[in-house]
Amino acid sequence: MSVKLKIKSIYRDCSKTEKEIADYILQNPKEVSRMTINEIASNLKFADSTIFQFTKKLGYKGFRDFRNDLLTEEFDTEISIHENLNKDDDCSTIARQVFESSIQSLKSTFKILSFSDIEQASKIILNSNLTFLFGIGGSNVVCADAYHKLLRSPVKAIYSSDYHIQLMNAALMTSNDCAFLVSHSGITKEMILVAIEIKKHHAKLILITGYPKCELSKYADVVLYTVADETKYRSESLSSRIAQLAIIDTLFTIIMLNDEELSKSTLHKIREVINETKE
Repeated sequence: MSVKLKIKSIYRDCSKTEKEIADYILQNPKEVSRMTINEIASNLKFADSTIFQFTKKLGYKGFRDFRNDLLTEEFDTEISIHENLNKDDDCSTIARQVFESSIQSLKSTFKILSFSDIEQASKIILNSNLTFLFGIGGSNVVCADAYHKLLRSPVKAIYSSDYHIQLMNAALMTSNDCAFLVSHSGITKEMILVAIEIKKHHAKLILITGYPKCELSKYADVVLYTVADETKYRSESLSSRIAQLAIIDTLFTIIMLNDEELSKSTLHKIREVINETKE
């Protein structure tokens, strides 16, 4: 994950002082990569130790490691891809920028993907009686895709696009069920209420989000993270969609391979009925 994305992933949970440091770095990455810790502290009128603790919060051993990463990014064309497009750009230029942005989202997410968490999430789904899918807005579209896939698997999935029905579904869950909840921000009020209801019934909760320390992660048994940069014409949440779908595809594939005979049987039934709709 790039320094910029690391900062953005924790920004919401930073103190006022930490946000000042974060803003300074994000606005002056080239200059900061060539400054000493004392120079940064002096410019911001903070103690050196305050800057040092911020770099530790980002996951670095110290300031030198942080600055080396920042300096490296300056020469890495893949680190930051921006859709600097205008009305005079041709279709091929626009397509290339959009595709490159999506490719980078996938690469960045794969780099931080925890395979043990993926394995744990798949085991939870496989060992549950029912798998409920929750999400609103753009996340609801991702849940619809997950439901569409799980219908082809041995897993019994429950999905609704209506929030009130989602809340009612959460109230009907048992300790033998699991929830699959998608929320890029991790602070959507509706999904927090759903998560609280889920935990009342002691059901397992798998969360896909873009923020490691979000409010929803407090209720999750497994948290799967995605990484996406905000670009000129696409919000961070829209850019993360491709990575969310890739995680779902990974879990789906693991589920299908777990019991190939049963999976083939379910898949055959789906294909058979769908074929009747074709000329």
